[in-house]
Amino acid sequence: MESPAQLSAALLPVPLDQAADRTWLLAFQRDESAALNGLIERWQRPLLSFAGRYLQNSADAEDLVAETFARLYQHRHRLRADTRLSAWLFTTLTNLCHNHHRWRSRHPTISLEAVPGPDPTGSSPGLALPLADRAPGPDATLEHDESLAAVRSAVNALPHDLKVTVLLHHYERLSYHEIAVIAGCSERGVETRLARARQQLRKGLRGYLRESKRD
Repeated sequence: MESPAQLSAALLPVPLDQAADRTWLLAFQRDESAALNGLIERWQRPLLSFAGRYLQNSADAEDLVAETFARLYQHRHRLRADTRLSAWLFTTLTNLCHNHHRWRSRHPTISLEAVPGPDPTGSSPGLALPLADRAPGPDATLEHDESLAAVRSAVNALPHDLKVTVLLHHYERLSYHEIAVIAGCSERGVETRLARARQQLRKGLRGYLRESKRD
């Protein structure tokens, strides 16, 4: 079974180029027309990747990422020139995701995305159709899909603070410092959250692993 770290290997990393972000932000604050499009082009995919995994719903993820950019536009003149844009965007998005998830839990609906689909970033790890001569047998494909589903379910069951930390570290590949800024804790706190998350994930996947060994 693939671990979260292994599943992240095929994903694009967050574009952590603070100099480029600062240039775009200054242009954005001068109301240059191309600046917002430039920021969206840089950040849309990693934000969609995070929101899609947090919410398990690509339509909701797209809505909340759009809302994040709308808030960036609204607050553009309040941001300092040295604002760490990656932290600002992910902090805003994680709060939106948390609020939306709580609202969904109080207003459950039948999801049209019960069967995992393509990743919101445009990539689809584990789900892309291979070439015919390399296609695994149906048993192997089913086992792989079940492994992905088990990991998604276990991550989704984590408390908000642990879930955010796991997604930002293992999937978006942010540093401890970057996550600490977003999560509002120390770097040691990030390390502690990751350790707690791994412990809960092992516990959550224990039943699946027992079933796999039995098969």
